[in-house]
Amino acid sequence: MDISSLSLTELRRLQTKVEAEIRRRSDTAKKDLLKRMQKLAAEHGMSLTDVIGQEPAEKPAASPKKAAAKPAKKVAKPASVIKFRHPENPAVGWTGHGRKPQWVIDWLAQGKALDDLRANMPSGDAAAA
Repeated sequence: MDISSLSLTELRRLQTKVEAEIRRRSDTAKKDLLKRMQKLAAEHGMSLTDVIGQEPAEKPAASPKKAAAKPAKKVAKPASVIKFRHPENPAVGWTGHGRKPQWVIDWLAQGKALDDLRANMPSGDAAAA
């Protein structure tokens, strides 16, 4: 087949067909291999699970796009610990990470020490620090 004479549309159509055929043959090869491995294990009086120590996959993935379609589950990060508190409003805090809030910059500009803003840690966290 001389593909140099095909148009871009025809090449894309051919690419789609080739990718589908590759997936089909790959799935068939996996299923055949799984059957052969199960048969070989049975000939030795074992199951495939006994041999590999885990359950075999029920069905191979039909399409690599399936995995991409599901967004990965994100692991929730624990809340950051407040290390510094606003001197006039204790509800406002800063973890000490990232950009300094304006109230910290103002505090330091007055020549005061950052340690003066340090938050009192709860008794449960004192042992961890």
